[in-house]
Amino acid sequence: MSDFSAGTNGPSGLGTAPKAKIRIVVADDHPIFRDGLCRLLALEEDFEVVAQAQDGRQVLDVLQQHEPDILLLDLKMPGLDGLATLQRLQIAKNKTRVIVLTASDDKNEFVQAMKLGTSGIVLKQTATELLIKSIRKVHAGEIWLDSHTTAAVIRQFVANDEAPVHSPVPPAPIARERERSPLSQREREIVALVAQGFKNKEMAEKMFISEQTVKNHLHNIFDKLGVSDRLELALYAIHNNLHTGR
Repeated sequence: MSDFSAGTNGPSGLGTAPKAKIRIVVADDHPIFRDGLCRLLALEEDFEVVAQAQDGRQVLDVLQQHEPDILLLDLKMPGLDGLATLQRLQIAKNKTRVIVLTASDDKNEFVQAMKLGTSGIVLKQTATELLIKSIRKVHAGEIWLDSHTTAAVIRQFVANDEAPVHSPVPPAPIARERERSPLSQREREIVALVAQGFKNKEMAEKMFISEQTVKNHLHNIFDKLGVSDRLELALYAIHNNLHTGR
């Protein structure tokens, strides 16, 4: 009787190669939480936890050694904290996508993390299935923030625009590489108003134009930036300092 390996197509033994797993590093200074999270992630067939770290300095070493796809990063760690770690990663132009996993509700920290190139923010009290979903979304190149966190971040970002941020490093772009042509001054004004939470009708009244004209501008903006909705546009504005329209 012929013996073929599972998953092959025919006697040649040639079949579809197994799908590459999402390689993850977990950084948190609490061993029980860190180990428990790693066990949960290991249950997912498409996840592989390649290393753990208990502080920012270990994170830098581990990322250099393993080059993972995703870093789950706690903000409150001894020595080099999460924000300082993000700053180092941005300077080094590290390509690992970062999801901040935190118990903090400090919106200023969220804003700083976003400006330092974070791809997602997940609260530790979030349901496990949402964390798992966020990892897959961020790995696919998307930004992950729930609607409550996004609104709070945008409000805090606008309110504290003149306050110094944690890092002098310029914000990392989300969709800059997809930008096809520069935004006009009017389009930049609309991007800023969207980031500040204005609706189409409110923007039309504020800018003394029709609501249909606002919709036309938004269509052009979405096309130029390669974004698909107002949420992604607001996040783009945060990363690229377009939220004030200046």
